[in-house]
Amino acid sequence: MALLSKRIVQGFNLEEKSPSERLYLFLYNYLKNGIINNQLPESGELPSTRSLATQLGISRSTVIRAYELLKLEGYLVSRGGSGYRVRSIQEENFEGSPSFIGNQAYPEMSKVGQSFLKNINLINRTSDKGIAFRPGLPPLDIFPVNQWKSLTNLYWRHIKSSALSYSPSSGILPLKKSIATYLNITRNIQCDYRQIMIVSGSLQSLYLIGSVLIDEGDEVILENPTFPNVHSIFRSLRAHIQAVGIGSDGIKLEEFRRNESRKLKVIHTTPSHHYPTGVRMSLKRRYELLSWANSHSAFIIENDYEHEISNWKNPIPSLFSLDKEGRVIYMGTFNRLLHPSVRLGYMVVPHYLMDAVEALQRHSHRFVPPSFQIVMNQFIEKKYLYQHVRNVIEVAEERRLLFEETFNDCFQGKIFLAPRAANSLYALARFRGKENDQQITEALESANIVAHAYSKCFIGNRAENGLILGYASVRNPVIKSTLPRMLRLWSKHRGEIGI
Repeated sequence: MALLSKRIVQGFNLEEKSPSERLYLFLYNYLKNGIINNQLPESGELPSTRSLATQLGISRSTVIRAYELLKLEGYLVSRGGSGYRVRSIQEENFEGSPSFIGNQAYPEMSKVGQSFLKNINLINRTSDKGIAFRPGLPPLDIFPVNQWKSLTNLYWRHIKSSALSYSPSSGILPLKKSIATYLNITRNIQCDYRQIMIVSGSLQSLYLIGSVLIDEGDEVILENPTFPNVHSIFRSLRAHIQAVGIGSDGIKLEEFRRNESRKLKVIHTTPSHHYPTGVRMSLKRRYELLSWANSHSAFIIENDYEHEISNWKNPIPSLFSLDKEGRVIYMGTFNRLLHPSVRLGYMVVPHYLMDAVEALQRHSHRFVPPSFQIVMNQFIEKKYLYQHVRNVIEVAEERRLLFEETFNDCFQGKIFLAPRAANSLYALARFRGKENDQQITEALESANIVAHAYSKCFIGNRAENGLILGYASVRNPVIKSTLPRMLRLWSKHRGEIGI
């Protein structure tokens, strides 16, 4: 506090106050600018009103009025007996918004930077208010924490200082070999381990591939609906998006343009479990898609985000395993299987792209921390991963049955769960009325219930409404207690907007 008090006093100059300006407003603006410009850091405790008044040679009531005005606008927070402190920007209900002072002449932001900023609203927000019913989460409560902790402790117990230097950008050799073996067993993917690139997750994979392949105006085919994050990445890279619908056999080849005015570079697909509809691409359609890509010299990104879950029973060969021309880029992630904070994913890229992808990795994130990679390698080698997959499938299925039963009892068909062709960790709920799903997700979030809006998955004006609900991470008692509360909120929302 002493340093902060000294900083306030040193910069305070009453001679800068105009004759018509009230003293408490002058002090208010002075402190506000200090907070905005980080001269008064967030969570910093301000001097008491009495102390600051004495040091500045002004009345205590002037300081109190300035402090209270800053508190009213959300810049300060005060709790009984604890004085005033600068509010953290991460705290809820913070209304203050930083603004630039003066007329600085900055260089123009790049077209790519402007594009990513423009499309940030496409990405689903990652609320930390709760896990019921947030999509994309596995059963977090069954993750073998002790096994992971033991492997981590073992790593740090035997680490040598020489191993704390830089690591290969594309991943450490043991993990790449383990993943190659793992994919061979689970997906019949036979690849050179050098084709495997270790990343932090699917978004990084897409950014790397998109940056290596896409120039402004190049064409990318996306399923419609699809992951909002996928749409955001390629739109931000300024690709021309061709949205193609989903049929009972998967992506509709008949909707592909026959005479492209732009150069087609990439087709992104989720064949094991089309997101978020749950449709599986038939084997016949997979061969047809590969043939089409070959004849049009295009790459296919096979986003196999839940392959351990959706391919556990009656597996269909991956596009990568069927590919004979090196057209398929295979993407997988451990974040959806273990927990999101592990930040470990991988992709298998054709030899043609290996050097370019690794070069971009070296220019950007350098490498995923080797400690995570080594622990993950041990987790695979000791068969912990295989056992965890079995546990995830068993627990997710138990929770799915309870979720569906409770959901149907609560909503009585007013909102219905769409059928799925493959196992998953989430459900798609559809409306029978004219509800706005984004308004509903906001209403639910205010009550600490998380859902994603189905309409955000659509590209263009053909959006449909619904809710994407993740149940796998939610314990049974919470499922039973949250769904009735969700019904009440939904009914209240319908009443308020007159449906």
